[in-house]
Amino acid sequence: MTETTTNFQKDIDDIEQISVVPTLLNVICETTGIGFAAIARVTEDKWMTCMVKDDISFGLRPGDELQIKTTICNEVRELKRSIVIDHVKNDPEFYNHHTPAMYGFQSYISVPFVRKDGSFFGTLCAIDPKPHKLNTPAVIGMFNLFADLISFHLNALDEVNTLRSKMNKLNKEVETFAFITSHDLQEPLRKIETFATVILDRSFKFVGPGAILF
Repeated sequence: MTETTTNFQKDIDDIEQISVVPTLLNVICETTGIGFAAIARVTEDKWMTCMVKDDISFGLRPGDELQIKTTICNEVRELKRSIVIDHVKNDPEFYNHHTPAMYGFQSYISVPFVRKDGSFFGTLCAIDPKPHKLNTPAVIGMFNLFADLISFHLNALDEVNTLRSKMNKLNKEVETFAFITSHDLQEPLRKIETFATVILDRSFKFVGPGAILF
C-alpha cells in the first residue's frame, strides 16, 4: 500500500488514542535517567514522531520528521532488532556513526514493534546527550514489554475500526432494505385499501342505509 500523509496522520491519531502512552514514556525517562523518549513511525523513506517526552529540548513534537537515513531507527527497521548503546564514545560499532555526531547524543536505545499482520510500525526509542546504563536485562525487558503493549493497543484499535466499518456497512444495508421494502409495500397496501373500501361501500348499499351490521 502506498504511504500517504493521511496514513501517517492516522498513525499519530492511533497512538494518541492509547491513553497509557504518556505514562510509559514518563516511566522510561524516570527509570533510566534518559531525557528524550518517543514513539516513532518508521518506514523505508520516513521517520515521524507520534508521541514524545522531551526533557532535553531536542525539539521534536508529534508529526515532526527526521531524514530517515540520519536515524539509527532506520537500521532497527532493516535489521528487525533492537539497538542499545550505553556510551557512543566507547561503543565499538557506533563510536564513529554519523547519527550520534549529527544529533549530539551519547546513549541510545530503540526497540521495534509490529502490527498484528506482521507489518513494521515503528520504534520505541530514547536518547540522551549523557551516557546511561541501558544495556541491561531490566531496561531492555521494560522496553520490550512497553513495545508489546503499544502493539497490542494498536491491534485492538484496528479491530475496533474494522468492526465499526462493518457495523456502518450493515446499518446502511438495513436502511436500504427498509426503504426498498417500505416502497415495495406501498402499492400493494394501496390496492388492499382500495379493495376494502369498495367491499365496504357495496356492503352498505346491499344492507341499506341505517342498517346495523354485527
